[in-house]
Amino acid sequence: MRADAQRNRDRIVEVARVVFRERGYDASLDDIAKKAGVGPGTLYRHFPTRDALLDAVMQAWVDGVTETTDKALTFEGPAREFLIGWFEAYVALISMHKGGPAKLTSAMGDEQSPISHKTRVLVAATQRVVDHLQARGALREDVEALQMCRMVGGVAVIADQSDLSADEVRPMLAVLADGMLRPTGG
Repeated sequence: MRADAQRNRDRIVEVARVVFRERGYDASLDDIAKKAGVGPGTLYRHFPTRDALLDAVMQAWVDGVTETTDKALTFEGPAREFLIGWFEAYVALISMHKGGPAKLTSAMGDEQSPISHKTRVLVAATQRVVDHLQARGALREDVEALQMCRMVGGVAVIADQSDLSADEVRPMLAVLADGMLRPTGG
């Protein structure tokens, strides 16, 4: 790719990240092109679909998922606090952009989704949490990573659409954690 084309692409992604955060994933692509100082044709040449642009915007996020999971797994306290902490981190990861929780949660398990790679990253990270808790004997045996992602994602969707604070979300996450942990696991 030519240097000027790469600069245009990078600028589009940078502007899209800000616009998506402010207005959600349904923001006008023409507005993004205009704010990036390029024409709509340039935007569509680099990103033929909205999901292709979203994928580029989310790449840095994908890298952060691994980092966040690694950090969460270092927690040595009670299983309940560990799980609630992971749920809070998960909600933060999928809530970086308005509308993000709904987009990611609804794509969970859909291999045809243009963002299926991102959902697989989330499920794999959550599987590490499930494995950790199962190794401690703290998690019910019937809890699966995909199911956990969907449930926590549901809480994140409500929080996102209702503009709930972290203090308002934590009790809902605690109820989820209590339902997933063994009675003696916490």
